[in-house]
Amino acid sequence: MSARDAAAPPTWVPAPVGPRAHAPSAAGAAFPDSGVPASFPPHRADVAPLPASFAPYDGGGTPLTAPPPDPATAWSGPRPGAWAGGGPPLPPSLGPVAVGGHRRGRTSFLVVAAVVVATLVSGAAWWVNDQVARLSPPAGFEEAALPLGTPPLASALDAGPHTFTAMQPDGSGPVAYSPCRPIHYVVRPDGAPPGGDVLIRTAVQRVSEATGLRFVEDGTTTEGPTADRPAYQPDRYGRRWAPVLFTWSDAQETPGLAGDVAGTGGSASVTVDGLSVYVTGEVTLDTAELAPLVATGDGTAVAIGVVTHELAHVVGLGHVDDPTQLMYPSTNLTVTSFAAGDRAGLATLGRGACAPNV
Repeated sequence: MSARDAAAPPTWVPAPVGPRAHAPSAAGAAFPDSGVPASFPPHRADVAPLPASFAPYDGGGTPLTAPPPDPATAWSGPRPGAWAGGGPPLPPSLGPVAVGGHRRGRTSFLVVAAVVVATLVSGAAWWVNDQVARLSPPAGFEEAALPLGTPPLASALDAGPHTFTAMQPDGSGPVAYSPCRPIHYVVRPDGAPPGGDVLIRTAVQRVSEATGLRFVEDGTTTEGPTADRPAYQPDRYGRRWAPVLFTWSDAQETPGLAGDVAGTGGSASVTVDGLSVYVTGEVTLDTAELAPLVATGDGTAVAIGVVTHELAHVVGLGHVDDPTQLMYPSTNLTVTSFAAGDRAGLATLGRGACAPNV
């Protein structure tokens, strides 16, 4: 059986590594009379201005006029905007005034010089603040004081192999989304197979239930998949982090889908004060590979498993070598939902730290 997808990169996201070949899975077998082949294409791990009718999530958070983030903030992941550098001209150098001699007009000279310097410093501050605003949205947008949800209590009993796509700088735990704010997502429906919206909503529901993370569907978008998607797109989505993007695509538009690759998924992270937090992600699905599956009942279950696997990568879950887990990189037609190891890892990701400074 061919590979499901390539191993998730330790950082962004989406800059996928190439697909990796895997040995056939002994567990794979076609469903009787389903028309579904014993092997099917793999998927792989990777990651509009707001409409006037957009209403901010009512979970609380700081207003849009919050101060820009600390300039010392560390950034990881894709560069969210082009910044050519440069800046305002330096203030003129005011040399020392000679002692003695004719001093008439010195006071007026210093007043004028002070006004010039103040004007230039004010202009410099505006320029810097403008550039910061272009790089990231106001910190803490929609961030509540407490998590919006929690993993199910039963997850405490789950045990099994699981990995994470990235770890905190100090190694204390995995990089995750803030549980104190919703994860918005949009869908580009172009090219979707019949029932494609059901595949996505089912995957979102499963990941939300396993992590406790709150997802909010923002509707459709015209944004297409890119290898270096900006995490902040104020002209398209407003002054917030861009929502997670689901797209239906093909190898011509998305070279990463070439060969036996049915999908990619991953997220971008930002690091502030030593804490890395995912802020947006991307799932790209190959219509040509998944459309035949949704034509049959058993195949639809497999297709949902593919989308769920990729969305699990978005929230931070990595691959495992256990073929009984959904996060096994080769498709097993008898495993179409999360197993105990998957659930244990997702519960950990749902208990990430809140991030009011991001």
